[in-house]
Amino acid sequence: MGKLILQNRFISEPDYLIQEAESDCKHEYVDGDCYAMSGASEKHNIITGNIFFHLRLATRGQTSSCRVFASDMKCRIENGRIYYYPDMILVCKQNDNAEYYKEQPCFIAEVQSKNTERVDRHEKWLVYSKIPSLRYYLLADSRQQKAEYFRRDSNGDWQGGVLADGETLDILCDNYHAALSLAEIYEDVVF
Repeated sequence: MGKLILQNRFISEPDYLIQEAESDCKHEYVDGDCYAMSGASEKHNIITGNIFFHLRLATRGQTSSCRVFASDMKCRIENGRIYYYPDMILVCKQNDNAEYYKEQPCFIAEVQSKNTERVDRHEKWLVYSKIPSLRYYLLADSRQQKAEYFRRDSNGDWQGGVLADGETLDILCDNYHAALSLAEIYEDVVF
C-alpha cells in the first residue's frame, strides 16, 4: 500500500481521491488518468515559500475567510474531471471548505521549470482560465527572475503582463488585499 500503481486504465474520481490519500507521492488527475509529480528544486521551493509568505501575511488577523495553501492542496476543476496541485492557491470563498481540495480559488501561482513550463503556460492555463472565481494567475520562472501574470478585468477578460522591477501585482479578492513585487517573489534566490 502507499503507491498509486498506474496500469493504463481509467480511474474514477472517487478511486483517485482514495488512492491519492494513501499514496507516498502526489499525482495530478486528468480525465481518468493520473500523472506522478516530481520533486522541486531549491529555487522552486524558495520562490514558492516567498509567495506563500507574502500572501499569508495579508491573511493574518483579517476578518475575511481567505486562506493560502502551498503545493499540497489540490484544485478540483470541471466538476472533478481534473485535479491539479498548484504551487500556490488563495481561496476566499467560505463555502470552499473541502478538506483535501479547493474549487473556487481567486489566485493561483505556478513556479516554472524547464520541465513544467509548457504544461503551466498552456494546458493548465487553459483550464485555470475557465474557473469562474479565479482572478489572478502568476507564472514565476525558477531559471531567471521573471514573473508573468494574468489578471481578469471587470469585464471578465484576461489581461497579461510581466512584472517589472519596482512594480507590484495587487491581488484583490473579496475583503483580501496583498501586493507582490518581483523582489519579494525572488528574495534570497541566487541565479
